[in-house]
Amino acid sequence: MTERRDSSGEYRSVDGVDIRLDGPVLRCTLDRVKTRNALDSVMMLGLIDAVEAAGQDERVRLIAITGNGDHFCAGADIIARNAPTDVKPRVGSIQRRLPAQAHRLVPLLLSVQTPVVTSVRGFAAGIGFHLALASDFCVATESARFWEPFLSRGFTPDSGGSWLLPRLGGTKLAREMILLGRELSGADAAAHGLIHDAVPDADLDAATEALVGKLAEAPTVALGLAKWLMATGASLPLDAHLANEAFALELSSRSQDFREGLAAFREKRDPGFTGR
Repeated sequence: MTERRDSSGEYRSVDGVDIRLDGPVLRCTLDRVKTRNALDSVMMLGLIDAVEAAGQDERVRLIAITGNGDHFCAGADIIARNAPTDVKPRVGSIQRRLPAQAHRLVPLLLSVQTPVVTSVRGFAAGIGFHLALASDFCVATESARFWEPFLSRGFTPDSGGSWLLPRLGGTKLAREMILLGRELSGADAAAHGLIHDAVPDADLDAATEALVGKLAEAPTVALGLAKWLMATGASLPLDAHLANEAFALELSSRSQDFREGLAAFREKRDPGFTGR
């Protein structure tokens, strides 16, 4: 597997994904414009390594995922994966590969305590759509297209689509998108609560950066623990969730940002959180 960082501690890009640390923000830009940024194995593993490393990197306070060109991500590169070859994969190759790639990436975005923001223009299809759903905040253009292409290609969803969509948008919308192939515009996705916001095309970068800046200046420890509480709470009984809340409160109240928040409240000023 490609090393997630080089010997100097800096992040490494991989073929198809530009990965760089920009102050407190880890920026991951999908960059296979000719394929509408369709993900191949190298890209998925590069994203997994980057997100895992960011979750343990004290410098990183936010992960931003964008796409180069006119589209965010057209899904997995199934054309390249199914190209004719003299060596046929063994039976079971899909169920062996997915847990290490797509089925690792999506849960990682949901569970990493570093907040994740995606910015979508053009198509977000298949796993591209699921990256947007799994992020904490997705900002898209009003004209963006969110699509589940699986059944139109003759196979079933992967990368968490059939789990995420019913929970975020309800069963009716999930059936329409997965079983009937309904596409949603960015404006429709925002109206259904699937994404954070939809903006005019010309405003996407500014709206995304405003959100990125706000989250990168937030109390990082408390933010990450709050994300963890929301992610785990839906599957826990109340008493177990309340125990987790007490645990998270204990940790967050020991942070420097907690002390800064109290000082700012007493002094009637805006806090200056450092993420510590």
